[in-house]
Amino acid sequence: MPQAVIVDAIRTASGRGKPGGALSGIHAADLLATVLEQLVERQGLDPAQVDDVIVGCVSQAGEQSVNIARTAVLSAGFPESVPATTIDRQCGSSQQAAHFAAQGVIAGAYDVVVACGVESMSRVPIGTATLGRELWGGRMHARYPEGLVNQGVSAELVAERWKLDRSALDDYSARSHRLAAETAAAGRFDRELVPVRLPDGGSHVVDETVRPSTTAEGLAGLEASFRTSEMEERFPDLEWQITPGNSSPLTDGASAVLIMSEDRAAALGLTPRARFHAFAVAGDDPLMMLTGPIPATRKVLQRSGMTIDRIDAYEVNEAFAPVPLAWASELGADPDRMNPRGGAIALGHALGASGTRLMTTLLHQLEDTGGRYGLQTMCEGGGMANATIIERL
Repeated sequence: MPQAVIVDAIRTASGRGKPGGALSGIHAADLLATVLEQLVERQGLDPAQVDDVIVGCVSQAGEQSVNIARTAVLSAGFPESVPATTIDRQCGSSQQAAHFAAQGVIAGAYDVVVACGVESMSRVPIGTATLGRELWGGRMHARYPEGLVNQGVSAELVAERWKLDRSALDDYSARSHRLAAETAAAGRFDRELVPVRLPDGGSHVVDETVRPSTTAEGLAGLEASFRTSEMEERFPDLEWQITPGNSSPLTDGASAVLIMSEDRAAALGLTPRARFHAFAVAGDDPLMMLTGPIPATRKVLQRSGMTIDRIDAYEVNEAFAPVPLAWASELGADPDRMNPRGGAIALGHALGASGTRLMTTLLHQLEDTGGRYGLQTMCEGGGMANATIIERL
């Protein structure tokens, strides 16, 4: 059975996902094309050898519609013979893209494939695809007559169930900014970042969403974001603790991972940096929604025959602070190994790009520390999660 290996992994720096953000002047297809172009250039790879490009993108509307994967591949100057497809598993879309890519290699369907993701939340705001539309048919209404809730309210429910108070949430969020700022200052993001040329002729290479001066005391003054009279009536016992400070910011960004069979990498004279060790995907309660990483992690550990203590670093997407805190509590994970370079609260959560962004950061963390195994997991809309274990080579 062929081994699926990672040859390279890169990302753009984050841009604030609103008008005026550093990357807001760039079409999402051009943003992803920049990453694709640099990915093959870094390895001296003829893009004609790429069998497929699998792209995660959540808001597939407006500028991100009509298979943005194909648009980006052509925009990057790849030959017309290179196909591409866009997938949506909500926030885990590009992590799922990596799963499909690696599984295709293992199955013998691919030799060279790119898994990547993009999201321009400044140009295609969250909710664009659903604006003014009825999402549920009669059967969903019948199954969940009280209705599901948005992810912010789900984060409140997670905080309540795991007894996470505002102080714990804000302390964790300040840690995310501190670790990201320290990593950037030490130059440890440099190898994973690629420059994005801006319309004014400059280039963007610094994560715009990291705030080095963030403190828990400063975050404590922020108001809850998801408290409404309707939700207060439905959930009268909630303390309403989720704020902009302990949530991931709206973000623009793109990321990509070059995946090959071990044999093809050797034939091309390229050096594999990691291999895919195990995969899992799981569903969970769609009302709580953000708890999926817990069963997905248990599933991937069982499949790999490993225990959590054998994992050297974990990337658990910080969509909201309660998510990694509840995950660590349930799994008995070492908090010092979790998001050691900061997470999405600081580095941003460019939805479709986040899966391969986490994989990129995880790979570089393992390389810089000499760690062997890394685990990545992230919550996804509708109560799902992917989990992946990679092994540094």
